[in-house]
Amino acid sequence: MLTEAHLLAALRDCYDPSLPCNIVDLGLVRSIRIQPDPEAPGSGIPGVPPRHRVHLQILLTTPGEPAESQLRSQILNRLAGIETISQTTLDILPDPWTPSEITPSGRRILGLDGNPTLVQIR
Repeated sequence: MLTEAHLLAALRDCYDPSLPCNIVDLGLVRSIRIQPDPEAPGSGIPGVPPRHRVHLQILLTTPGEPAESQLRSQILNRLAGIETISQTTLDILPDPWTPSEITPSGRRILGLDGNPTLVQIR
């Protein structure tokens, strides 16, 4: 069964074009919706794993066409490698991203924790 946790683990392989951190730990993934795909090839045949449609909503750290197309390609290519996903749709939200959305793991990856010379983001 495909879960949000499976998708988040896969999306940790997708990196922001301008920051050396994955999109999950940067807090760019806003929503994940997983729905069964009853029209997928093999649907309803015993022994064939169920397939799913995935819909993601994400933010960008840097608005602009080059960053958007690069990130979109990374995400769609990564999720295309998951056998139980039949279709992925991706919406880029217009909301601004702020560094306060970085997870504790992301802060460690970016070297923002434990360094008194860096501005602390809260």
